[in-house]
Amino acid sequence: MSDTDTAGTADRAGGPSARAPGEQYVQSLARGLEVIKAFTADLPVQTLSDVARGTGLTRATARRFLLTLVELGYVRTDGKGFSLTPRVLELGFGYLSALTLPEVAQPHLERLAHELGESTSASVLDGGDIVYVARVPVRRIMAVAITVGTRFPAYATSMGRVLLAGLPEPELDRLLDAVDPVGLTPRTLTDREVLRAEIAAARERGWVAVDQELEVGLRSIAAPVRRHGRVVAAINVSTTVSAASIERIQADFAPALVAAAEAIGADLDLTRPGRRG
Repeated sequence: MSDTDTAGTADRAGGPSARAPGEQYVQSLARGLEVIKAFTADLPVQTLSDVARGTGLTRATARRFLLTLVELGYVRTDGKGFSLTPRVLELGFGYLSALTLPEVAQPHLERLAHELGESTSASVLDGGDIVYVARVPVRRIMAVAITVGTRFPAYATSMGRVLLAGLPEPELDRLLDAVDPVGLTPRTLTDREVLRAEIAAARERGWVAVDQELEVGLRSIAAPVRRHGRVVAAINVSTTVSAASIERIQADFAPALVAAAEAIGADLDLTRPGRRG
């Protein structure tokens, strides 16, 4: 098959070939990618007719592409249906491995914010502070505007507590001994032993909710993001007292939050070591 393969040129009315491609456009490559994209979570196994119908290719053209992909190891067949093999993951691994934490987290935060209708953020630990590395604001909920790079004391924040919970005990002890907790609001926990208990509970539970400890009227819940089992970041959902009770945050926000954190962690497992931010 040549680069300018003309087989089935009338197969597709739309798609990449409908954009009047230039002289360097390789139509056969574009069609091969369309065949791969035809397989979805809803349709993981398809017949030749399914693929032809889904891509707009003739059965003869679709068959050629499918058998080529089988030969290359990207598609398998049992003689009746076709499905992708894990080898297709190699096509995106180079891109995924180069992504930084903010780039990996951002789309997950956007989906979470859309699902819950609340602001979402990601942060990392820097000494005794958290530093925001990604954020999806739904509305202004704090007196201080939060942007990437904003810092807050870890002990008074939900993300800070799950990040502290991810530290080895000796490192946690050193950090807490070096911090002088002050009351940012009447609700801020400042007793080190109480903080240790809250951090231990966060480690056991897998998430932590903080009620108006950083700012009056602000509530948040956070979960850790792990890369190869190690806590490397935290994400949270933040809201106001008037918008959600602490009970609703724990019951309704926690499952979606933890799922998003796990999804980010799974994506981070595909990135190169050291690509944190």
